[in-house]
Amino acid sequence: MATELKVDVDPAEIGFDAGRLGRIDGHFARYVDKGLLPGWLAVITRHGKIAHVAGSGQRDVEASLPVEPDTVWRIYSMTKPVTSVAAMMLYEEGAFDLNDPISRWLPEFAEPRVYVKGSALRPLTEPATEPIRVWHLLTHTSGLTYGFHHAHPIDAIYRAAGYEWGTPPGLDLAGCSEAWAGFPLVFQPGSEWNYSVSTDVLGRLVEVISGQSLDEFFAERIFGPLGMTDTGFWTEDLERLAALYLPAPGTKLAVRNDTFGALGTKPPACLSGGGGLVSTAADYHRFTQMLLRGGELDGVRLLGPRTVRHMASNHLPGNVDLEEFGRPLFAEMPFNGHGFGLGFSVLQDPIAAKTLASAGEFAWGGAASTAFWVDPDEDITALFFTQLLPSSTHPIRQELRTLVYQALLE
Repeated sequence: MATELKVDVDPAEIGFDAGRLGRIDGHFARYVDKGLLPGWLAVITRHGKIAHVAGSGQRDVEASLPVEPDTVWRIYSMTKPVTSVAAMMLYEEGAFDLNDPISRWLPEFAEPRVYVKGSALRPLTEPATEPIRVWHLLTHTSGLTYGFHHAHPIDAIYRAAGYEWGTPPGLDLAGCSEAWAGFPLVFQPGSEWNYSVSTDVLGRLVEVISGQSLDEFFAERIFGPLGMTDTGFWTEDLERLAALYLPAPGTKLAVRNDTFGALGTKPPACLSGGGGLVSTAADYHRFTQMLLRGGELDGVRLLGPRTVRHMASNHLPGNVDLEEFGRPLFAEMPFNGHGFGLGFSVLQDPIAAKTLASAGEFAWGGAASTAFWVDPDEDITALFFTQLLPSSTHPIRQELRTLVYQALLE
């Protein structure tokens, strides 16, 4: 059973001002009062102690069910760090090298083609000048893309094939990987950064190398050992699963959407390592504590500390930020001042990022406005959960950082 979520220290003992932390409560309660969020839950820790737990509103507005500490949330792209950890566990076992071509295990990627010009219906392509490597998947520099970007002819090819906010009905992860391999890449592997299905392909790589389905690997190697009992690709406890909401055009009032909300209610055909998990605050809290402590929690070690540091380092060539190396498209973090590691954004320059957070922070978020960060410098983790899609609707993540760090007095 995952650790119960409750404050277990006087915030002053670990450098926080309790009154200032309370500003989190009022700020996000106003989102609820205005109808912009259905409900939310936040957890702030330092030195392994929970300093603040706050939440308000409803997990299901229509049923008048409140947000509870054990509410189950669709975490979408907060799945990506889990898949990245899974891959790096195999890396530590000598299963692959980061420079290995993925076609060694996924032969469908043996001869990728790269977009040169033309439309989605008639793209002109050329051969890739180098193979897609494992490192490219972990860093989103593979040349793959997402259909929901709506920014490039290749994005339209993904959408036309059924890959916008999901995958074609009945197609498993192996089938999706084969389909993505057949689409042109947006750019030559390693030459740019583009948020994409790279982590889904990485999940398929985990399956092939381990000989287990992704859900089996997660359960046996990560969730079971860490005590993450409420995390998986679906939940049987639908009453605890929060409803999903979208902003109404114009007003941005949160409106329920059960079509998107179907995610997590039954076993999916495609086990999406890029966005398929549901979890609770208590479960993901344990995952972030494992990362903060260098790959170990309560005597269970998933990764070595050197591996975690490597993952949480900026891997973009020349140590540049996403603004310089990335495409100016949607991602789960701002581009200025942020680099990218192996599965996380990495804060390089707080001044450029216009944030009070610490250099070295690594983080990511999910499409329904969930988010987390790990700050090794201040020994802080922060989690935020709600269910409003897309995450770009409100500046929740920036606001939460300000509210957390303005309360840190030591």
